[in-house]
Amino acid sequence: MNGRSSAAPALAVLDRVPESHALPAPEVPPFDSVYAQYFDFVWSGARRLGVSAAALDDVVQEIFMVIHAKLHTVRQPQSLRSWIYGVVRRTASDHHRAQRTRDASTGAFAITTELMQSGPPTPAELKERSDQMALLFTLLEEIDWPKREVFMLAELEGMTAPEIAEALDIPLNTAYSRLRAARIAFDEGLARRSARRERGA
Repeated sequence: MNGRSSAAPALAVLDRVPESHALPAPEVPPFDSVYAQYFDFVWSGARRLGVSAAALDDVVQEIFMVIHAKLHTVRQPQSLRSWIYGVVRRTASDHHRAQRTRDASTGAFAITTELMQSGPPTPAELKERSDQMALLFTLLEEIDWPKREVFMLAELEGMTAPEIAEALDIPLNTAYSRLRAARIAFDEGLARRSARRERGA
């Protein structure tokens, strides 16, 4: 029996394995891809932040001009959506400040996905949709803005709490607590209205 260790061949193989097998870091996609992928997200985000229909095209164009100019500064491509929402939020804020108006009551909470359903809606469907949107608007108006913004990003845009925290530059625990409080307030408001309808019936 020789004195060589049976682990020697394995160690020899390990010696030939490169020290790092780390995957290459994700790259920021080109602007054309970003524009195609995030146009609806930018449009609905600006709309929900109170940009009027008349100014929406100009504001969205301005947002993408900023994205085009600063896309090369993104250091975490996996957080691109949060970064883009930050641009949307700042640009919309600048727009409101320049116009000296916050016309949040006209379309800040438009649910664009419902309006894009295929086929013309029937009068009954239009009435139901109008009632639902009016109820949504009323319930959201009862929630203070910091919680409402987190709620809209989570429920209407499908963003995760970490994405929201990064986009709004707030601690993750704050994002979770605001979302939890907003959901409770929304559910309570909905329950109150349901109870009133039942009593009225």
